[in-house]
Amino acid sequence: MRVVIVGGGFAGVACAKRLADESGVRVELLDKAGYHQFQPLLYQVATAELTSDDIRFDLCHLFRDSPNVTVRKAEATAVDPHSRTVTLDDGQLLEADFLVLAAGAQPDFFRTPGAAEHAFPLYSVEQARAVRGRILTILEDVKQRPELVDQGALNFVIVGGGPTGVETAGALGELIHDVLPHAYRGLPLDRAQVILVDAGPALLTAFSDQAGGYAAKQLAKRGVRLCQNTRVKQVDPDQVTLSDGEVVKTRLVVWGGGEKAADVAATGGLPTGRGGRVDVGTDLTVPGFPRVYALGDVANIPSGGESALPQLGSVAQQSGRWAADNILAEVRGRSPHPFHYRDKGIMAMIGRKAAIAEVGAHRHEIHGDFAFAAWLGVHMQLLDSIGAQLKAYVAWAQEFYLRPDHRSAELLEPSRIDSPRIDWDQKS
Repeated sequence: MRVVIVGGGFAGVACAKRLADESGVRVELLDKAGYHQFQPLLYQVATAELTSDDIRFDLCHLFRDSPNVTVRKAEATAVDPHSRTVTLDDGQLLEADFLVLAAGAQPDFFRTPGAAEHAFPLYSVEQARAVRGRILTILEDVKQRPELVDQGALNFVIVGGGPTGVETAGALGELIHDVLPHAYRGLPLDRAQVILVDAGPALLTAFSDQAGGYAAKQLAKRGVRLCQNTRVKQVDPDQVTLSDGEVVKTRLVVWGGGEKAADVAATGGLPTGRGGRVDVGTDLTVPGFPRVYALGDVANIPSGGESALPQLGSVAQQSGRWAADNILAEVRGRSPHPFHYRDKGIMAMIGRKAAIAEVGAHRHEIHGDFAFAAWLGVHMQLLDSIGAQLKAYVAWAQEFYLRPDHRSAELLEPSRIDSPRIDWDQKS
């Protein structure tokens, strides 16, 4: 019995791990990058708090002791749910007894002019490295040419008031005020601006109104300027135009304004809904297509009275394990069971000693130290489940929490720049 899993994120890895070493089951895990990325911490790679190697885990290494799991570095360009086949980027066709779609998400620019060309999304390790490289390039250029500040060199625009935008803005604010004064002495950092733009009236709308207010206050403490009820109208190489008419000079726009399903979700006539994600039944299979599952960020997973669960690592991970159990049940002649999500709460890190967590069935809200501990615990569980080493993670947490001025110094070396040089004289 052959199971083909498309995507090596939380859902795909969890499914493959549950099926590993099952007698009579062969698993083929496809991923275009060939590694699992710990997406909740991408923003910390972007803001020089972690290296990309800290959150990137080679899939072949993860499954080195599972002879029935084959990892293939390849991109699935199309699926046929009728025949349960997958077309790869090299034209090869794979057949499966069970097909599992766990291809994840990609940025949604909402047709904003110039955003796809000039903004920096933050949904992959390589994109996080590109953001950090751009920050370092800007700093080095300003170090050599202080007059570039007048061209908006130290204006950093973050788009989106969800967890990605809020966490990135908070981390960037701390980088500018706590770290850069030690690493880049003499830079006119008093003129630096971090601007968070969001189309809605409140931050972190998945949380309570109180949590959104707490996030706004904590960001203000870190020097972040909020532009709420404001859309990004256009992104150019050297500026951003906002819906209220303001034009902000900048050479870095980080896009955390939304995501949609990976392109493969739109192939094969699969039923799709919000965000281009595949609509699935309660047992995680695609209605009308037996033995075809869709999981994690590529799927709209119903739960109770909710039409779809949020795009969270814990949702993806649990759905991956549940799908594997349902596959094994079908192989043994039993019926698959409806997915039951164990809600561990929702969390966001705004900065050092500033976190929000809503935990428990009644969404008990906690802030500060206790929220940081909850955030750390949930992320450690996610790491442990993919076989990552926890010792380094705990060491990072201590550095992050106790010594913010020290933690990023070695990651701000000019040698770590991996971004193209900026043409400051170009015209939009």
